[in-house]
Amino acid sequence: MQNNTSGTYHTPYFDPTVDELETLKQLEMGRAISVPEALRHHLSGRLYERGYIAKNAGGDLAITDSGRVLIRRQDA
Repeated sequence: MQNNTSGTYHTPYFDPTVDELETLKQLEMGRAISVPEALRHHLSGRLYERGYIAKNAGGDLAITDSGRVLIRRQDA
């Protein structure tokens, strides 16, 4: 079993759920998601843990370049 620095195991391949992809697409279109809102909607922590989303300067969740690449890979 492979661990990263946080001690959380990650499989070598990430297969996003439909909800995770929809969240990334909403963020890419500029929709801001606050942390409390993300918790209310049970936003997957996998996106944050893997670096597909991150907190911006305002404390909201925003898509990262890695998240954009993931969307493009799924659409191909």
